[in-house]
Amino acid sequence: TTPAALGRFTVNFTITNLPHNSDLATPDSAKYKNTRTVMNALLDRLLKESSIGPDFLGCETTAFRYGPLRQGQQTGVDAVCTYRKEPSAPPLDRVGLYHQVSNKTRGITQLGPYSLDKDSLYVNG
Repeated sequence: TTPAALGRFTVNFTITNLPHNSDLATPDSAKYKNTRTVMNALLDRLLKESSIGPDFLGCETTAFRYGPLRQGQQTGVDAVCTYRKEPSAPPLDRVGLYHQVSNKTRGITQLGPYSLDKDSLYVNG
């Protein structure tokens, strides 16, 4: 049998109750590190409960950026998630995964303590 390869997909969304500041743009800062740890844990918990759960390996937050609408008052989040991709498995169902994430975040409004911009979720496989 051919061993599973690693598949990756990106998840992007905007948090409306996390003001962006220079600490969130500095990977060495305590605020960046703490927020990244919390974000990774929230995304991991969310995706472990999705249809890719058994093959899901984890997410790494790669950037916090100024939110697109009210700069400084929102924070955009970019993350790369990894999963085991069996050679015989169908391609990642981005649309299905998007809908599952939407359902688990109350219509893309809540992720843990964070409020989300309901129009900001993007899943790219």
